[in-house]
Amino acid sequence: MTEMTTRSPSAQADAEYVSQYDRLDDEPLSVAIVNAVATFGNESVTELEPLHYTINTDALERLFEPRTDGVRSGGSVSFEYLDYLVTVTAGGEIRVEAA
Repeated sequence: MTEMTTRSPSAQADAEYVSQYDRLDDEPLSVAIVNAVATFGNESVTELEPLHYTINTDALERLFEPRTDGVRSGGSVSFEYLDYLVTVTAGGEIRVEAA
């Protein structure tokens, strides 16, 4: 399940959108990222370029998937997707900002 929260309600260049991703849920991380970007950009998911054009989504999923000894306790990855800077943390946070 993805819980969406907005940290900054303004549409300024420094605004960001943050959602919390549950790594134990059935929704793929890549889907949660695209949903967060679409929400922040006020766009339809179907109008966005596929995420795998930007980043290896299989590798991204493996970075944050639960391990045999539990979930990862630290780490993050940031990348540009379309006109946005996306940061994913091991804690399940997906942060989207204007690039």
